[in-house]
Amino acid sequence: MRRAVVLLSGGLDSYTAAAIVKADGYALQALTVNYGQRHARELEAARDVARALGVERHLELSVDLRAIGASALTSNVDVPRDRDLQEPGIPSTYVPARNTVLLSLALAWAEALSVHDIVIGVNALDYSGYPDCRPEFVAAFERLANVATRAGVEGASFRIHTPLIAMGKAEIIRQGIELGLQYGLTLSCYDPSPDGRPCGHCDSCVLRAHGFRDAGVADPQLLR
Repeated sequence: MRRAVVLLSGGLDSYTAAAIVKADGYALQALTVNYGQRHARELEAARDVARALGVERHLELSVDLRAIGASALTSNVDVPRDRDLQEPGIPSTYVPARNTVLLSLALAWAEALSVHDIVIGVNALDYSGYPDCRPEFVAAFERLANVATRAGVEGASFRIHTPLIAMGKAEIIRQGIELGLQYGLTLSCYDPSPDGRPCGHCDSCVLRAHGFRDAGVADPQLLR
C-alpha cells in the first residue's frame, strides 16, 4: 500500500484532506505540530481525528513559535472577531511562514520514512488571505522538496497533495459527509473557551458556519 505523511491539525480541512487521500488508497502517517498556538485544544481534536481515520502512526512534534510572535495565534494580541472577510490584506492571525515550517517538518519525516507523498489541507478559496495557502506556494515548496533532500537528488520525486485547494468550504463538507466523516470531532476555532467551545466570531468559525449553512447540514460541533 502506498503511504503518505499528512499534516493533521484537528480541524475540518485537514481531516477531510486526509480522508480523501486515504480513500485514494494511501496509508496515513499523521503529523501534528504543537507550535504554541493559543487554540491548543485542537491537539486533542487531532488525536480524536487520527483515531477515527485509523492512521498507521501519529507523530506529535513541538516547535514553539511563540518566541517569534507577530501573530494573534502565538501571542497575546486579540484574535479579530466578526471581521469583514472581503477586506484586503493579511489578518493578524497569519503565523509567519507557518505552512513552510510545517511542510518542512513533514518533508523531513517523509524522507526518513522513505515516503514521497505529503498531504496538506490548504484551500485557496474559503481562506483568510494567507499567502501560504495558495497554489503558487505549494508548487514552489514541491520544487524545493525535490532539490533540498537526499531522496530528491537521488531520483525520488516528492509530491505535495492538496485535495482541497480549489474547493469551497461547503464542497469540502459535502465531500467529507460522503466519506462518512465525524465533523463533531474537529475544532476549527482560533480562540475557543477553556472547555473547547468555539467562539463563533473568528474568521475560522465564520467560514465554518458559512460552509455548513451552504452545504445544508447542521454543524455537529455545535450540537455537542
